[in-house]
Amino acid sequence: MTLVIILWGLIANAQSIPNIASGKIERIENFSSKFVETRNVDVWLPDGYDSSRKYSVIYMHDGQMLFDSTKTWNRKEWGVDETFSRLINEGKINHCIVVAIWNSGMKRHREYFPQKPFESLTTEQQDFISKSLQSPGGGTEDFKPVSDNYLKFIVSELKPFIDKKYPVYKDRKHTFIAGSSMGGLISMYAICEYPAVFGGAACLSTHWPGIFSIKGNPVPDAFVNYMRTHLPNPKTHKFYFDYGDHTLDAMYPPLQKKVDDVMKEKGFTDKNWVTRFFPGDDHSEISWNRRLHIPIEFLLKN
Repeated sequence: MTLVIILWGLIANAQSIPNIASGKIERIENFSSKFVETRNVDVWLPDGYDSSRKYSVIYMHDGQMLFDSTKTWNRKEWGVDETFSRLINEGKINHCIVVAIWNSGMKRHREYFPQKPFESLTTEQQDFISKSLQSPGGGTEDFKPVSDNYLKFIVSELKPFIDKKYPVYKDRKHTFIAGSSMGGLISMYAICEYPAVFGGAACLSTHWPGIFSIKGNPVPDAFVNYMRTHLPNPKTHKFYFDYGDHTLDAMYPPLQKKVDDVMKEKGFTDKNWVTRFFPGDDHSEISWNRRLHIPIEFLLKN
């Protein structure tokens, strides 16, 4: 499983701009940051993009996996350009742009693992997590999340750049964040940590275990406890969660149930929160591609 973490991001920064079916992509190469490692950011602009119009913005993680399967490590993609174009053309969502943030490869898990819940664990529990994430025959370096810095990069460096360069709404009502697996976790964490910035989060196949086993794992409860005290106001924020029941997603049903209980406790209803179960879906871009339209329409609907 460690191999998957590595492979998900090991695409050279020299990769050419994705081929897309609609719209266009503008690449910000090697976006520098004082908080995280340099990385590419691909900005998708819809057909008919007009600088005199205002656009909503959705920030998406694992940016190199979103558009072109011929350039991804596993030859799969989210189909972001096709899905967003269709929803815009059908008048189902507001005009928007997509900011696709590349992951950092080897440090992806550290950047996407919610930091405060991890730091709430005992030393022994943190050691358990570190050992669980070490590859067989690999190093013994302790696992320490750096997700607080990753979010600082998005909120204090990348978003101001996007707000200045593109004709976008800057307010919470028109700013969203989305991802899958560990990207689902960091999306949940982002809206909880920065409720004044993000108005909605789409968390597909959220990796509630944090590691790759349930037995003796304290992480899911740490996430639930964090959400119980950090969820934003349901009157001004939206959440979307989903999960399948094959491959990694097979671990998620009972864990998502605990999260759903907290959402209910904190006053979320079907007006501002959706959890969907997709029997037969696995933990892959193929599944997320197939159902991406659901969270996007929920968050950005006209």
